[in-house]
Amino acid sequence: MIFWKKLGFRWVLQKAKSKDITCILLRNVHAIIVNSPELACEFLKKNDSIFASRRITMATEYSSRGFLSIRVAPWGDQWKKIYYSGNIIRKIIFGCRHFGKVLKDGGPGPGPEEIEHVDAAFTVLSLAFSFCVSDFMPSLRIFDIDGHERIMKKTMKPGDIVDVFISLKDNEGKPLLTIEEIKAQVGELILATVDNPSNTVEWTMAEILNQPDILRKAIEEIDHYDFPNLPYLKACGREALRLHPIAPFNLPHVSTTDTTVAGFFIPKGSQVLLSRVGLGRNPKVWEFPMRFNLDMHLNEINVGLTEPDLRFISFSIGRRGCKEAPLGMMMTYMLLARIIRSFTWSLPIGEGLVNLSEEERSLFMAKPLHALAKPMLAFLKH
Repeated sequence: MIFWKKLGFRWVLQKAKSKDITCILLRNVHAIIVNSPELACEFLKKNDSIFASRRITMATEYSSRGFLSIRVAPWGDQWKKIYYSGNIIRKIIFGCRHFGKVLKDGGPGPGPEEIEHVDAAFTVLSLAFSFCVSDFMPSLRIFDIDGHERIMKKTMKPGDIVDVFISLKDNEGKPLLTIEEIKAQVGELILATVDNPSNTVEWTMAEILNQPDILRKAIEEIDHYDFPNLPYLKACGREALRLHPIAPFNLPHVSTTDTTVAGFFIPKGSQVLLSRVGLGRNPKVWEFPMRFNLDMHLNEINVGLTEPDLRFISFSIGRRGCKEAPLGMMMTYMLLARIIRSFTWSLPIGEGLVNLSEEERSLFMAKPLHALAKPMLAFLKH
């Protein structure tokens, strides 16, 4: 298929360049490329139910163990089942009562078991990207200088995400998920988290190392404000997602019936691809779209990584949007803040600016970021 031949996605991007919507016929399949935020919202807001299915491919079949996971499963009973189990897990993690007793006074607050579970989850998350001395000097691990290992041992009690999957029951008290479905869900969690935060942070660091004033302002903000109140830092991550998406397109949305969207006839079985590149770098939407410019985001009321108007793609929207967006945002912000503030950053001697070129066959940096990081030991004492 033309999509996956040499430079396939760049050929598609070029064909769709400067057009709001493009149809490319691949044998008997219509591929609909969307570069317009207004049209993107027509597909995923107004007509979300029609475009809620997924494309079936060899790769997604293997990665989902036969379409048993939620991201790539076609629309149907299996997707609804996994979506339901995901809702239960999210409610457990984020504080809705699904275990434990209610408060003695019958009030709406979380019970002690819920508080313990949620506190443990956020403790693990807060330490996952923290600066730990023994991570850089393994011989010091035995001394647990930061106390992180002691905290992790205490927090990580028997019972992890796999145990939660196993413990899920249906209305008849039977296991909700099979072993293969659990494996598929765990694998999807790994795939979903392995690239996005790291890619966003690498591109952010590359851009702000080329603009030292942005790096300086981000450090000053981190020094003076607490974690929820860091609009400048969040704008850095948001701009990196806009300008440097991890993939050229969103996961395909397949139409389940013939329909008309914004006056365009869309046949049943068409594959709608929202162009992350076309949306995020659309000159009709963004002034000087190829420039890393935080000013375009700082005027937002609530600066964040989500983009409900689809001017760029972060977590998408609708039935197939990422339901773990709050967790993904927190991971990205925390990782970026820790990396920026735990070190003094500079470029290697002789290198004027970071090369911002992309790989030919992907949107990753053509040359991985190489920078000098000097630990800020005074900061580590706090």
